[in-house]
Amino acid sequence: MESSGYLMEVKHLWKVFGDNDSPFNMEDYLSGSGDTEAEGQVVAVRDVSFRLPEGEVYVVMGLSGSGKSTLIRCLLRLIEPDYGQILVEGQDVTAMDRQHLTEFRRTRVAMVFQHYGLLPHRTVLENAAFGLKLRGMERRERETRARQALEKVGLRDWENHYPAQLSGGMQQRVGIARALVQDADLLLLDEPFSGLDPLIRREMQDELLRLQKELHKTMVFVTHDLNEALRLGDRMAVMKEGTFVQEGRPRDIVMNPADEYVQRFVQNEQKISLIRESTDKKSPVNTIPAIGVKAKKAVGSGR
Repeated sequence: MESSGYLMEVKHLWKVFGDNDSPFNMEDYLSGSGDTEAEGQVVAVRDVSFRLPEGEVYVVMGLSGSGKSTLIRCLLRLIEPDYGQILVEGQDVTAMDRQHLTEFRRTRVAMVFQHYGLLPHRTVLENAAFGLKLRGMERRERETRARQALEKVGLRDWENHYPAQLSGGMQQRVGIARALVQDADLLLLDEPFSGLDPLIRREMQDELLRLQKELHKTMVFVTHDLNEALRLGDRMAVMKEGTFVQEGRPRDIVMNPADEYVQRFVQNEQKISLIRESTDKKSPVNTIPAIGVKAKKAVGSGR
């Protein structure tokens, strides 16, 4: 299939969880004769579509249970979607057989999870190189590439340590190195920093921004934290009950929320933005002398 110019396109994606006695029939729903809210069924992803240009960081945010983690897992078919298409450079991921899907996961996409997923009995170097080992790459080459990735994330001197000897932030750096070493077109990150304390989380965001400036990867980044979304995202989507309620540039969403749900998300940042705008409009030339005048009057009144 010919590429559309987007690295990824997601078209009308659905995922419904429920008991096997009442299978979800998408064709019935589209024809108007079915009900997505049948007893025992939960719609986790509801008719989601988006397009992702190369080099963009696309952030999906929402409250717990909004469907964002299910969505990102559907993109790799770790969870099988019930309906819709996932195209990566024109290739239909939803139509791949098991063999082609395994090859796709190993070579075209990499995922970073919240809980690191490191192998405790393997060293940092072995963890970083593990995906390349699965590909069948010769040991010397995979270790060379793993060392290069570890250097990128600041762990050059830690390659012989084990995960238990590392802090949470360092373990997550290993997870990022393991994703980078695959040199994949697409990175999927599912709340990778949410288990870290605020200071380390900020440092990891800085690290990701630095790496993105250097490597220009295409990313889907899931988070429930608005500040994180605003720092990292070129575009973002706000998710509720399995669907996108608003999509756009982060600042546009903050200043023009589509509904009350989005408004609750962004209201604090909206106030901060308005304060900044108000402050920026004041002329430094006018405000600084005014402070100086007040100071002189204060000194004079004390004599």
